[in-house]
Amino acid sequence: MQIFYAPGIIGNSYVLDERESRHCIRVLRMTEGTPVNVIDGKGNLYEGVISIADPKECRISINKVTRDFERRNYRLHIAISPVKNAERFEWFVEKSVEIGIDEITPVICRNTEKQRIKQERITSIIISAMKQSLKAEITILNEVASFEDFIKRENPVKKYIAHCSSSHDRVKIDDDYIKGEDVIILIGPEGDFSEKEISKARAAGFIPVNLGKSRLRTETAGIAACHSIYFLNQ
Repeated sequence: MQIFYAPGIIGNSYVLDERESRHCIRVLRMTEGTPVNVIDGKGNLYEGVISIADPKECRISINKVTRDFERRNYRLHIAISPVKNAERFEWFVEKSVEIGIDEITPVICRNTEKQRIKQERITSIIISAMKQSLKAEITILNEVASFEDFIKRENPVKKYIAHCSSSHDRVKIDDDYIKGEDVIILIGPEGDFSEKEISKARAAGFIPVNLGKSRLRTETAGIAACHSIYFLNQ
């Protein structure tokens, strides 16, 4: 199933932007009358055909809409520290979107070495991974937040902080998480959260968890957390 991204689609016709049009007509060599599928990033899948095969403004005629296409029964929000190697953070974003994640917040902690991300590039990766994995709802990429500000936000959902410190008791996610629960998981930087950050998170309602016996890189821990929630909801 070849999927194109059509944000803001309304009615029975939509013109793809130049990038999607070029990919459709020049790269995939699709022509008028070719069946295609488009997603709006809001959970809806549209089926249609190419009515005008223009590589700059490819027009799609819509003939069917599937609302809430393969929507999950839970929401997953991972707040994760950026890492020094930008490609590794991008790998986390790509794979977490493929598995299934609703929201990503880059969080700056005491041991975070990289303070910024390339918002536009990450958004592009999210869109690409969303299409590749046949999802119709786009993952929200929030602005970078400080650890202190993030844990103070009102979030009436299950909240976890994954860390490696032996000074705090931790539970296994599968021993605590209940299928269908919305959840936020905090993933720390290379060097882990500080003891003070862990204590503050606990005071804010975050439950300490471990992700297994191995010491994982930040981006690997993010994927492990994402897959754990996905697996527990099957």
